[in-house]
Amino acid sequence: MIGAGELQATADLPTGWTLALILTLISLGAHEPWRWVGMFLGRNIDVDSEIFRWVRAVSTALVAALVMRLLVFPAGALQGVHVVVRAVAMVAGLAVFLLAGRRIAYGVLAAAAVLVVGQLAIG
Repeated sequence: MIGAGELQATADLPTGWTLALILTLISLGAHEPWRWVGMFLGRNIDVDSEIFRWVRAVSTALVAALVMRLLVFPAGALQGVHVVVRAVAMVAGLAVFLLAGRRIAYGVLAAAAVLVVGQLAIG
């Protein structure tokens, strides 16, 4: 049960641009120092080394697993989209990605467009 003190605390939170500025500063403060540490520590890494190829393979496998999880076990609003529409969107995104010279933005935009059009068509 929420007490009166908790309701008052949420009522005192800033809104609008003030809240956006606070959240931006917090996220930059949490993210940027680690980015700089990574740049400092990674400046001498050989991108053709065995360990770097292994890290790249693991990260690729994790992305593939996430995509398959979203296809087979969707969460949130994606649950309302039929599995066939999700599969066609994934294949279309992959095809556009490969045909566009391995440009991720084109693949993502194509998949999103197919997802929206497919959902609107099926209803």
